[in-house]
Amino acid sequence: MFPRIREITDAFGSKLRVSVEEHPSGALVVLERPDMTGRPRILLDGYGTDVLAGYIMSARLAVPHALPEEHIDGMFGTRFELGLEPRAALELSQEGDTRLEIPAPFWDRLYAELCLVAAHARELARRAEARVH
Repeated sequence: MFPRIREITDAFGSKLRVSVEEHPSGALVVLERPDMTGRPRILLDGYGTDVLAGYIMSARLAVPHALPEEHIDGMFGTRFELGLEPRAALELSQEGDTRLEIPAPFWDRLYAELCLVAAHARELARRAEARVH
């Protein structure tokens, strides 16, 4: 079943790939923009996945106004920001130069996908924990 990969395409042909990969701690959610130069890639653990889902909903409610950024720490520390110019987009960044932009047309489908992948990631984490004990 894993890795699990889904690709979201908007009306203009832009792509966002969402996948779940096994990891010693359980699972990672990987976000990629295969249509962009350098193929930006962000890795999120369960904590980061939950924060991103909440941040998407907060951004939907905030636009056209600003939204404070969010930071998560840990092995997959990430900064979440809402950019409003030239268009509304989430901006995720990790470790210096790794930056991924998620324009508003992706938000609804990404939110739904995160709900699904979070469940898979929790189950993989549960299985990993069961193997350790």
